[in-house]
Amino acid sequence: MPDIYAYLGLFSAALAAATLLPLQSEALLVALLLGGAQPAWALVLVASLGNVLGSLVNWWLGRYLQRFRGRRWFPVSDRRLRQAQHWYGRYGRWSLLLSWLPVIGDPLTLVAGIMREPLWRFALIVSLAKTLRYTVLAAATLGLGL
Repeated sequence: MPDIYAYLGLFSAALAAATLLPLQSEALLVALLLGGAQPAWALVLVASLGNVLGSLVNWWLGRYLQRFRGRRWFPVSDRRLRQAQHWYGRYGRWSLLLSWLPVIGDPLTLVAGIMREPLWRFALIVSLAKTLRYTVLAAATLGLGL
């Protein structure tokens, strides 16, 4: 697979996985790492950029579209949104360090927008969390000690 397609596919998968869509990017990252055609650092960087951009989409949705949250098409159920708001209210911006987790991470990034977390702070914390997750996954896949 030419490198550009590998990088574009990984970026797209990571971006979509970070939105409220029920997708994941880890399997593709592991497959590309095991294939060995691209440097691990570049794959981690591309996956991280895509995943952070997807989280920024969630932040934007929370910031500007939360007024539609009672509508049937709104991407998060009231129950999950209340759970995420409770978590965010209890732990504040530092709960964004868990933005990489399945199920709760994506709603947390949406709630951060609803709670008016400043974009620069949101981007910094989420970037740290998501890049660390991909770095650990890459190290585990390649058998590297951290």
